[in-house]
Amino acid sequence: MSDPTDAPEPTGPAHPANGLDDVVHQRVRLGILTIAHEARRVEFGYLRTQLELTGGNLSQHLGVLETAGLIEVEKGYAGRRARTWVTLTQAGHTALAEEIARLKLLISRVETPGGQ
Repeated sequence: MSDPTDAPEPTGPAHPANGLDDVVHQRVRLGILTIAHEARRVEFGYLRTQLELTGGNLSQHLGVLETAGLIEVEKGYAGRRARTWVTLTQAGHTALAEEIARLKLLISRVETPGGQ
């Protein structure tokens, strides 16, 4: 086994993958943030259908995003039917923009000859 001290010293900025946010980057949560970004607020049932999730699974992901301060969850009624709406917070907008920027950096490394 080689000595880890033989590895070359890193030069330049860290690899873009190091900046991906585990809370945001998870497939379902990235989908929630993206859909919420497209609208002022989005209804729970719409998210469930679009992301092909069970209600319980979606609720768990919404809880993670709400705890992180990236979304706000509002419960109310539309007529007699209980509804849950999701709105992106300013922190959510920022986190999504930063994640997209990191993904663009990763894509450019793959598309650029030589990987740099």
